[in-house]
This record gives sequence, C-alpha cells and structure tokens, in this order.
Amino acid sequence: MDGKLAVVGLGSIGSMALWQASRLTDSVVGFEAALPGHARSAVGGDTRLFRMLYRGVPDYYPVLQRSRTLWQELEAESGQDILLKCGGLSIGTAGGPYLTALLETTRGNNAAHELLSREDMAERYPQHNLRPDDAAVFDPGAGALRTDRAVTSAVAAAQANGAAVLPNTPIDGIRETDDGVLITSGDRTWTFENVIVSSGAWSRQLMPATLAGATSPRRIYLTWFVAKDPAEFTPDRFPVFIRISGQRSMYGAPSVDGVTVKTTLDDRSIPAAGADDLLRELTPAEISETTETVTEFFPGLHPTIVRSDAYPDLYTSDAHPLLGPARPDSRIYCATGFSGAGFKMATGFGEIAALEALGKQRFDGLDFVRPQRFGSR
Repeated sequence: MDGKLAVVGLGSIGSMALWQASRLTDSVVGFEAALPGHARSAVGGDTRLFRMLYRGVPDYYPVLQRSRTLWQELEAESGQDILLKCGGLSIGTAGGPYLTALLETTRGNNAAHELLSREDMAERYPQHNLRPDDAAVFDPGAGALRTDRAVTSAVAAAQANGAAVLPNTPIDGIRETDDGVLITSGDRTWTFENVIVSSGAWSRQLMPATLAGATSPRRIYLTWFVAKDPAEFTPDRFPVFIRISGQRSMYGAPSVDGVTVKTTLDDRSIPAAGADDLLRELTPAEISETTETVTEFFPGLHPTIVRSDAYPDLYTSDAHPLLGPARPDSRIYCATGFSGAGFKMATGFGEIAALEALGKQRFDGLDFVRPQRFGSR
C-alpha cells in the first residue's frame, strides 16, 4: 500500500482536497499530469469570481460560507493574498427573471445583500453603462480569487504538512482491486486505500461509463481589455460583476495588473472533443459579440481585445458537480464536473471530499451533487 489516499489532478478542486487531506493524514499523495496551477487547465485566467449570492439552488450557500472561511485560512497559512474582497454586483432588468431568481434564493438563505437602483449605480459604480430599466444587487461578501496563487499555495501547504506530490505524472487508469485502488501511469503503478478523481476535463477516462456519459468537456474563453483610466477599475472601486441585460450578458473582475480588465461573455461554454483538443483562439463571431457588448456596457474600456485564451472544464448534464463515491461503497471518489462554476467553492468541496474519502465524516443534504443521481451502480 502506497498510502491512505491519492488525489489525481491538482487543479481547482484537487489542490484543495490535497491540502485538506494533509491536515488529516500524512499518508496522502497528489498526482498532476503537468504542474500544479498550469495555465492550460481550468485554473488559467488570473481570477475567478467569489460570490455569496447564488440563484437556483439554496443548498450551495452553506458550502459557500464554509469556503469563505477556508479561503481565509489558506491565506493565513500561506501568507498569500488570494481573495480580493471587493464586493460583487448582479446586474439585470429590474423585476426581470435574472434578478427575481437571484433575490428569491438570496432571501431564502437570509444572505446579506443590498438593492441598488439605476441611480444608485450611476453614483457608486459609474463604470457600468446601464439601460433605463436596469438595477443591481450588491453582494458585500463577494470578491475575486487569484487562481494561480490559490492552487500553488494549497499544494505548498499540503507538502508542508507531509503530503507527497508527483508532477508531470499523467494517470492512464484507475482500477479497484481486493486490496484497494490501483493507479497506473505508463509502466508505473501505485496502490492506495482510496482515490479522489479531480482531473477536471480529463476525468472522463478515469470514471465509470455511466458517469463519463453524463459529462462532457467544454471550452470556456476569457477576454481582457485595456482601461482608459486604470484607477477606475481597481478592486477598491470596481466589484466583480455578472450582468444579464436583455440578450447581452457578461461577467468580469477588477484589474489585477493595473492595466487590463477581464470582462467576458457569460454562459458561452462550447462542447469540445476533448480537453486537449480546444480551439485556443477566438472565432470572428466571438470577437464581434464580445467587442459589441463591451462597447455598450463599458465606455471606460478600449473596445479591443488585447488578451484572450480558452480553457477546458468538465460539465455535467445538469450543471451540478459530481461529488462522492463513483458507486456506492466504491473506493474511487469523484470530485469533478463543476461545470465552470466550481472555483469559488473549491475549498469547501475540497474539504468535503477529503473528509469523506478518508472516512472521517459523511455529509448530508448533498443529494444534488452525488454521482448516484445518474444511476451509477
């Protein structure tokens, strides 16, 4: 036996699961096909939105609360600034479906928030060019997560706790045996008591066919623009945002380099043949729609894309993650399929994965993320 637990994939979720597992045992090993935090995974792109206000599924709220605490613990443990606390805005048509659904979930969770009229927004956040019928909801607990710092800090913290990390070790197969779980990479093998699969868009080949069939790799692209006055888009003046106004939608974060602002079309994930087969460049249609939207929404940005890239992530058919044993009583634990929305909750879900995979604690109220909803046996 090579250890109590292996974590396969040290990206958004796997790095956090490794860190949490290292707090529970010194017999944990992390496997990474490239290097932790590499820019061609779903970690790429500098920042991800952290927000406490979530529409549709109120059961995410306790995970978000725990995640916020754990992000603070990771900062304290690593000495790195990871969560930029700048607040967040949800912008849309007043009384429209987006803000109505958001407020219903927000109020149901008794989450802190503030309603802002179009006039309030013009006074406090004039960077946004709103339509006459737009309004906003302010999330005081929101911010921007520094993705590369988060992942590398979590892996370093795990190593400091005694975890082993094997970079540049792609895993070819995972198979349960009478003794545990056999992991294969080329001509090398290891056996662990339990394994967490957290390889993002590369997870399909490591899961049972039932779960692989309920998932698909998708391409997510991001875009950056130069600010005419960078001081207007610093974290202390420009909260993270999601905006759905009519047929246009966009999300973004404040500038972290003092020059560019990341602002990207919302909900534009596109199916991909595989995680290694992504079109990295934007298409003419993507460029056109992005620049048209920025021209309307942000007069303070030069409407020319100065940086863009695309990243793979694994989506499930219902857009909720896979978190739990691949089959009942399986030693293979899935922590993947976060459908482009998992980074904000990576610490919380990473902790759950580590505790459950090590048999330390079982969490209730998570049926909406359990693999068994897809009939895995």
